Amino acid sequence: MAKYLLLKHYRGAPAPENDVPMDRWTPNEVDAHMQYMSDFATKLQGTGEFVDGQALAPEGLWVRYDGEGRPPVTDGPFAETKDLIAGWMIIDVDSQERAVELAGELSAAPGAGGRPIHEWLEVRPFLGLPPDYPA
Repeated sequence: MAKYLLLKHYRGAPAPENDVPMDRWTPNEVDAHMQYMSDFATKLQGTGEFVDGQALAPEGLWVRYDGEGRPPVTDGPFAETKDLIAGWMIIDVDSQERAVELAGELSAAPGAGGRPIHEWLEVRPFLGLPPDYPA
């Protein structure tokens, strides 16, 4: 089994077919989307392929170490991932092909008008430890 991150983007990916921002959806459309996501996770829990998933709030900030005895620095002139990353799901599957299959299914979540979004999802494998890495 290998873990993969399925990453949902607000922007930065190619535009989906049903390219209506979520803040312009009706409450029923948002509910239908969230239900699809929940049902998808439940299905993967049943197959043992679901690890975790979360939608992310738009709030956030950058933090970095600024030297001994100094407070952390926050924010900065960086790309704002809070504007880019909408949420994620971690899956544990037998192959990259299965990860791609599941990402394709997740891409069909409904959006505006109840139509599938056909959004692009980023599929990234977790970096595994080398076989001889000490436990």
